[in-house]
Amino acid sequence: MDFPETGKIQNSFFKEKVFPFCGAKRSEVVIGPEYGVDVSIVNLPNGLAMAMTSDPLSLIPTLGLRESAWLSVQLMANDMATTGFAPQYAQFTLNLPTTLGVHDFEQYWHYIHEFCNRLGIAITGGHTGRFEGINSTIAGGGTMITVAPGEQIITSKGAEPGDVLIMTKECALIATSILALSFPETVIKSCGSDIQQRAAKLFYETSAVEAGLATGEFHRHTQSVTAMHDATEGGVLGAIYELAHASGCGVVVNEPAIPLGEPQQKIGALFNIDPLYCVGAGAMIITAKADKAHLLVEHLAANNVRATVIGAVTAPSEGLKIHRDQEVVELQHPGADPYWSAFFDAFGKGWK
Repeated sequence: MDFPETGKIQNSFFKEKVFPFCGAKRSEVVIGPEYGVDVSIVNLPNGLAMAMTSDPLSLIPTLGLRESAWLSVQLMANDMATTGFAPQYAQFTLNLPTTLGVHDFEQYWHYIHEFCNRLGIAITGGHTGRFEGINSTIAGGGTMITVAPGEQIITSKGAEPGDVLIMTKECALIATSILALSFPETVIKSCGSDIQQRAAKLFYETSAVEAGLATGEFHRHTQSVTAMHDATEGGVLGAIYELAHASGCGVVVNEPAIPLGEPQQKIGALFNIDPLYCVGAGAMIITAKADKAHLLVEHLAANNVRATVIGAVTAPSEGLKIHRDQEVVELQHPGADPYWSAFFDAFGKGWK
């Protein structure tokens, strides 16, 4: 079994090559490395638990230092927000290219500080260095940590048959906005300046923290939210696939109900990618008890988060299904996210 050409490894590779080899067994680790699970959970004394999540850091020259710093902080914060709690602490390991000068590093790091400060995150350590041979949009990795009452922490593992499937915001927010910001001349020429501008504005819609915290607040009052998972690689449909596998359930997805904006449709067509399967940071997948789902949608709206019912959780024997117009098809994971190839193909072609 080989690595995927680009992007995150998939379930079969994880189960065969990674999961069997995870160090010592410790009884306080209640959720360790699992496919489709955003956070690990370690029990602490007095009913508390520590949630941890890790992600790559972004440094994308075509995007900019501020925007790269936003992704580096926000994508990890989105993962932590799936617990219903805000991140509290962060560690950053910066493996930087030798082409990055002091001035640019200072700007990048000041933006990291700014975005962490806004979210109330203390930076508690890490490692920083420049190294020969690094020529990537990935500049290392980070970890975020939060401590909260263990019984109140939500994960992607708790969905049950009969739950309602809810999605916040729209598909492919991050993929669409990065492509529009990185290749503005191409997008304007093919799709028009209005689409390029609207797509670019989606970039700072890629926080799912507000949705996660509002959902956590609702859950602590109603005990009715069963799972949360943010949409990253593989997009909204990939996130639903992962949540279903993590929870050991089936799903039925009403594809026409999935919110998909005009910029996502047109830029998806230009770059020959399906927005439903593209990096979707900013969107959150939530499952909730059927009798409280409409109240959760209303609660999210009151917190300025658009939420849409897009399906239901079913018994595992019913499998993973998509209702698409007049047909029902099997929901499958796309494998490598098509965004990566689209970005690097466009870059290689010299698109501006």
